[in-house]
Amino acid sequence: MSQLMQTLHIVTSDPHLHTLAADGPVPDVVPNLPKDVDRPVDKILGWTAGLGLAGAVMGGLLGWAAVAVGHNSERASLAARGKQGILWSLFGAGGIGLTSALVLTFFNLTNGGK
Repeated sequence: MSQLMQTLHIVTSDPHLHTLAADGPVPDVVPNLPKDVDRPVDKILGWTAGLGLAGAVMGGLLGWAAVAVGHNSERASLAARGKQGILWSLFGAGGIGLTSALVLTFFNLTNGGK
């Protein structure tokens, strides 16, 4: 008999296994972060998301400015770079918003639903 099968046989035939299972699950435990950690982490997550979104907005505004200057001065390459900047700013803002929402959701779940 293999070592794994022998171990499984010993574990399943143990009479104390049934008494351990009859005791029930682990008592109700709610995982909470200590209050000293709770406030700074919440502020750091909020500031990071806010600054990231502000940067994405600034990138979008600069992209629109590049498009305007490129079209008015007939520089197609500047307008094209501005359009790329606008798209990347939108992708960045969406990614920051989605990541921030997920992180804050999981942070609040582990924080007792605060």
